[in-house]
Amino acid sequence: MPRLHSVAAAALLAFALSPSWAADTAAPAAKTDNLAAARAQIAQKNWPAAVAELKKVNDTGNADWNNLMGYSLRKNATPDYAGAEKFYDEALRLNPQHRGALEYSGELYLITNDLPKAESRLAALDKACSLPCDEFTELKKSVARYKANGNKYVAAPW
Repeated sequence: MPRLHSVAAAALLAFALSPSWAADTAAPAAKTDNLAAARAQIAQKNWPAAVAELKKVNDTGNADWNNLMGYSLRKNATPDYAGAEKFYDEALRLNPQHRGALEYSGELYLITNDLPKAESRLAALDKACSLPCDEFTELKKSVARYKANGNKYVAAPW
């Protein structure tokens, strides 16, 4: 019975210390995704509009922002591989385990025929993923396609 009292007391204390709001006061708003407009353009494969949206946000200290900028520059009709690499590198400087930047920069290195760097990104992804993750699986498939095609980049069929 004493254990039940201590559990009840702990629950009561947690309730008493939790923030509360008056009935006429709204709870704090959920954090909005300032990259949502750029993500929408990326989903539509509208790379110039995605770059424009990212430039509007200009969140250069955000690893996701840098990753999306690198991705959009790489996918653009006239790809900017050097620019993409710069943004992927910045995303990885900010977050060395950013799985998107690791995967996409690995793809970039395959496109630019730098297999050792792509394999380095794959090894980093292997460490960054606690379980098999999509980013690791996709880059691994891309490396295998590259090798099977005589060390030439082959875009994913999807």
